[in-house]
Amino acid sequence: MVGQKIDGIEVSNSVKEILKSAVENLKSNGIEPCLATILVGDNPASAVYVRNKHRASDSIGIKTKDHKLPSETTQDEIDDIIDGLNRSDEVHGILVQLPLPNHLDEFATISRISPLKDVDGLTPQNVGLLSIGKSILRPCTPSGIMEMFYYYKINLEGKKVVLINRSNLIGKPLYHLLLQNNATVITCHSKTTNLNELCQNADIIITAVGDRTKFKLTSDMIKQDAIVIDVAIFRHEGKLVGDADYDDIIQKASWATPVPGGVGPMTVAMLLKNTVTAASLQKEIVS
Repeated sequence: MVGQKIDGIEVSNSVKEILKSAVENLKSNGIEPCLATILVGDNPASAVYVRNKHRASDSIGIKTKDHKLPSETTQDEIDDIIDGLNRSDEVHGILVQLPLPNHLDEFATISRISPLKDVDGLTPQNVGLLSIGKSILRPCTPSGIMEMFYYYKINLEGKKVVLINRSNLIGKPLYHLLLQNNATVITCHSKTTNLNELCQNADIIITAVGDRTKFKLTSDMIKQDAIVIDVAIFRHEGKLVGDADYDDIIQKASWATPVPGGVGPMTVAMLLKNTVTAASLQKEIVS
């Protein structure tokens, strides 16, 4: 029996409809939620990502401020911009588009953002709060994945989850969110030696490798009725694909996300949610 698609576009639209009402509520209280973005250099992919975030913000009534900086921007210059945005009462969320040029210190840059305006959930304070289950502003992609589980009423309690990623952006925060929902989580990576066996015994596989030349998830690697969340996006043979062969695994999985149209839209939706939450927190209003 063919499994069911986890539709990230449908879930993200549902989230955005709720957020649209929340934004209207904030505006009726004299607060206009505002997201400030910082893009350093001319990376084409990063420029597209920032443009999409602005477009999504506009669609639900969030104001945006766009800071496009040249590649030669110094650490002091980007620090000064962040300091100004931290002080601004008009700005509620700050997003520094990654990756930064090599001469800039990514950790120092992110750490400079006020934790109350950290809509990517990546400052040391918010990372620490996440690890003890007390976070409010959480990394967007992991939060989006959790939102999809909630939307489709997929119960995580007691489930064996194989998570193929250990990055600060995805794997590590997602590990904590899954644990907080009572899943049993195994984190795998490039040095894991028995990956196929682990996958074959998993109730849920979440994969975010992002390189089809190194890894591909196929139906023989999953058990019957497993759930597959594909976070990766990779251009392969002229088209965008994930880690999983969707047409293959959906014949065996109970649920699976496609690429594109799965996790991607949720990342942007949760950025918007964090921005609305940040605006509410800074004005001591729960929207």
